[in-house]
Amino acid sequence: MGARERALIAKSEGQKQQEINIAEGEKQAAILKSEGAKAAVINKAQGDATSIRLIAEATAAAVTAVAESLAKEGGQQAANLKVAEQYVNAFAWLAKSNNTLIVPANMGDMATMITSAMTMLDRTKAAQAKPA
Repeated sequence: MGARERALIAKSEGQKQQEINIAEGEKQAAILKSEGAKAAVINKAQGDATSIRLIAEATAAAVTAVAESLAKEGGQQAANLKVAEQYVNAFAWLAKSNNTLIVPANMGDMATMITSAMTMLDRTKAAQAKPA
């Protein structure tokens, strides 16, 4: 075997090793990208879970605060006022956002609606007060 053949073999072995190194590098890069994507998904899921938990805790605290306020003296009257205020604000918003407004023929209907809402609150309160 001459020097030329040995040179060709060495060159071939060098090219082979180069291709192996490139393939190994690409494999490692793909693995690292995959692990990075996995970590990003996990981090997002954990962030979403924390967000959902905080919203649930805040909602529970708000519901508890409303329940406690209703149980206090004057709480029911405050709830009546709030419902009436929201009813009036809803009509005000409709009047601003539409050129057609449907209002009750009898403004006493507003009182009926508020009374119905308050009756529902009273029933809920009574149901909670019953011993199990």
